[in-house]
Amino acid sequence: MPAGLKQTSSVVAIGFQTQESAANTFTEASTDLNLSPLDREVFVVTSINLDPIAPDALPGLNTQVNCALTTTSQTAVANLSSSNCLATANLDIRSTAPGDSVGFTRNGMETPPAILDYIGIIATNDFFVAIKGVNNATAKFVSGKLYGYRARADADVFAALVQSEVLSA
Repeated sequence: MPAGLKQTSSVVAIGFQTQESAANTFTEASTDLNLSPLDREVFVVTSINLDPIAPDALPGLNTQVNCALTTTSQTAVANLSSSNCLATANLDIRSTAPGDSVGFTRNGMETPPAILDYIGIIATNDFFVAIKGVNNATAKFVSGKLYGYRARADADVFAALVQSEVLSA
């Protein structure tokens, strides 16, 4: 348990899904955690599972599905270098000619090693899931689960967490 926090719930799983508004179009959706700022409530994230649908296998085209879960709204799919990005998943199909497609999967630490108590703290009310395909014929989607628990923060810890999250957006 992080210092300055008191756990107030058991571990919960929150499901989500985000679908592109059109093929190869950045799309982001928010999920409300229903936190109480008056009670200085935060959400301690223990693990994340992002499950994007596969990109289209189109002969001679490299296709992708890229997605990320962040604590603040973004204008593009974030990567793990962003302080607000908690997880990423990317699926690629590489093809130079008909019949030679190869698929690749890249995930950004969906479930951390057991030595970590948590992978992030969400201090504001929402988290965001973004998706964007590349060279796909149809719109793609990502679904997943966010695992964690609610906690009450000391006043100074809560102020620091909110300020850090908002200012790094």
